[in-house]
Parts: sequence; C-alpha cells; structure tokens
Amino acid sequence: MPIKDRRARAHLKLKHRPRRLRRTEGIRNLVRETQLSTASFIYPIFVLDGKNLRREIETMPGIFQFSIDEAVKEAATAYSEGVPGVLLFGLPTAKDSVGSTAFDTNGPVQEAIRAIKKAVPDLLVITDVCLCEYTDHGHCGILEDTDIVNDATVEQLVKTALSHAEAGADIIAPSDMMDGRVGAIRQTLDEQNFDQVSIMSYAAKYCSAFYGPFRDAADSTPQFGDRRSHQMDPANVNEALHEVEQDLAEGADIVMVKPAVPYLDVITKVKSRFMRPTAAYHVSGEYSMIKAAAANGWIDERRVMVETLTSIARAGADIIITYYARDAVRLLNTDL
Repeated sequence: MPIKDRRARAHLKLKHRPRRLRRTEGIRNLVRETQLSTASFIYPIFVLDGKNLRREIETMPGIFQFSIDEAVKEAATAYSEGVPGVLLFGLPTAKDSVGSTAFDTNGPVQEAIRAIKKAVPDLLVITDVCLCEYTDHGHCGILEDTDIVNDATVEQLVKTALSHAEAGADIIAPSDMMDGRVGAIRQTLDEQNFDQVSIMSYAAKYCSAFYGPFRDAADSTPQFGDRRSHQMDPANVNEALHEVEQDLAEGADIVMVKPAVPYLDVITKVKSRFMRPTAAYHVSGEYSMIKAAAANGWIDERRVMVETLTSIARAGADIIITYYARDAVRLLNTDL
C-alpha cells in the first residue's frame, strides 16, 4: 500500500487528535485551562528604619531591604505596574526576648503602612504578624527555657495585629503558627472596631528548608534549635486540613499554604475541601533557586518563572505571594 494511502487510512481511524488544539498560539490560548492573572499577585517588601536605604539581599538577587521612604517608592512603582498588593515585613532597630518592638506604634511596619496608604491609597497593604524578626533569639515567640510559650506569645501577636490595624493595614497575616492566634486576633480587632480588617492566616506553614534566604532578608535566623515545635511536619497533609479548618472556624478570611511548589498537593486539597480564598507563598528558597540556576545559564528564567507560577495557580491558589510579582505582572501586561 502506498505511504499516502496508509496515512489516509490512519487518519480515518483517529477521531480525536489532541494535537489539533496545540497547533497555534491562538488555539492554545483559547483552550488554556489555567490563566495567570495580575490580580493574583502579592509582592513582599522588607522595611527597616532610616532614610534613603536600599540594600540588596545577597541570597535573593533583585530583592532589597528598604527604608520607609524607599519602601513607599517601591510600593508605588509596583502598583503602577499592576501589582495589587504588598506584604510588609519589619526589621526593627532594637530587639528583646519578648519581641516588644513588634507592636511599637512607630515601628518600621507601622510607619510604612501609614506612608504607603497615604501615597498609594488603593494599594492593598497586608502585614506579616510574627515575633521572629523582633526577638533577640530569633524564635517566633516568648521562650521558657528553650520552649515557646503559646498563650503568652499569642498576647504579643494580638498587640502587634492591633497596631497594624490602627496604622491602616487592610489585611493581617499571622505567620507564627501558634494555636488559637487567629481567634484571639479576630476577637480583639472586632472589639476595637476593626471588624472590616481581614485576616489571611498562614494556616498550613511547614517547617521547611526553603526559608533560608528569607531569614537573611528578615534577620530572623534562630540563635539555637529550629521551629519544628510549631511549624508543620512536611510529611503531613491531614494535619494541614485540620489547621485550615480550625483557622476558618476562628475567623480567618483567607488561608495560606507555605511553601508553594513542594506542597502543591496540599494547596489542591485545601482548595477542594474548603472552597475558600486560598493563598500560597512562593518562598525565598524557591525564588533563589530559580535565580541561581538562571545566573548559571542552566534554565530560561522567564519560562521557569511562568511555569512555576502557573503550577501554583493550577493547584488551586487564588492568591500567589511571590518575589517575582513585579516581573510576572509586567510580563502579563506586555503579553496582553
């Protein structure tokens, strides 16, 4: 049988040819199941005291620690590019054993909230609430010997959350993983007439090796031990579902899974089980690995960035916190 006839007969046997829908860019765009949106991205910003300071973080190329004036400029630029919100982390001048500067009215985060909301009123301002950046030992709470005391730590977290709300934060994001902190924060915010301030809980935050560069950025490396007593065991999924369920019951408006890519299965299960707004944090180590591989010429950074962020959205994340937020938004806006 001539080759042409054999091809014709094979064609007649194949009613479904998936490649037909991959043939051109226009067709691929038409049937794409997961579409990245500029509205999904949140950009982390590290804020410190001082003026005219812009310090690049060695382990996170392209990411900086900013004085408040520079943080305002960075936030305004990000917003002008299409980034809808920022997540603020503070680097205080002074630290102590109980993290008391975390709720200083004139602390870097509180000052940055006021300055950013004044300069860019429509920019969504989210604030991280934890004590690790404010304790001289680098742990997430108050210590008794080498153990974190849960309830006393929650009291400090509540004071911190309230100070952020008073400064004008739109969303409070407790990342400490203490038991009961969402309920305690919600109760206090409501009692103090901040019932419209949302809570985005780091509900399933794993004890991950991917946080290393962040600890350089936030100066929050523990002086001893680790965080296994409160952050989740990477092997557990059902526990994550329980944590999310508890935080929602306590009043969380948005729940988060952190890190993102190593826990895509957790994101999917959280979203499918609860069907509530779900965030994922594409953390420092994930970002820095892409940067390092790209710097060595091993990967195409732009393609890997898009593929990675798409995987997070495909897993079910409605909100993606990423150091690539500005790059992703610029790329999406360029391609539109």
